[in-house]
Amino acid sequence: MNIAYWIVGGLLALFYCYAGLLKVIRSRDRLRPMMAWVDRVPLPAVRALGTVEILGAIGLVVPPLTGVAPSLATAAAIGFVVLQAGAIAVHLTGVEDRGIALNVGLITTAAVTVWLATGL
Repeated sequence: MNIAYWIVGGLLALFYCYAGLLKVIRSRDRLRPMMAWVDRVPLPAVRALGTVEILGAIGLVVPPLTGVAPSLATAAAIGFVVLQAGAIAVHLTGVEDRGIALNVGLITTAAVTVWLATGL
């Protein structure tokens, strides 16, 4: 189960680290082709969301790796489930529905990560 956690949790951490970094460093114009919702959300909120994603990615990897407070990995994975539930709500209130399939995949992956993290 430990190997499964590192595969699933590691891929999830890589995705959120990349997505969060894009939200933190890119302009709204450069984010728009990938994330149509950025026009409906203030830019500081987009930046904060990116920061939360990066911190969550770190939370998936560092605590189990160091053995210090490994329950934080479970908390980070639960946070990603909640984040994706909010993302689905944002997508449903807008005109774009192409992102919902990705959100469903991410919420499922995060839920599996929660389950795997409980066995660490």
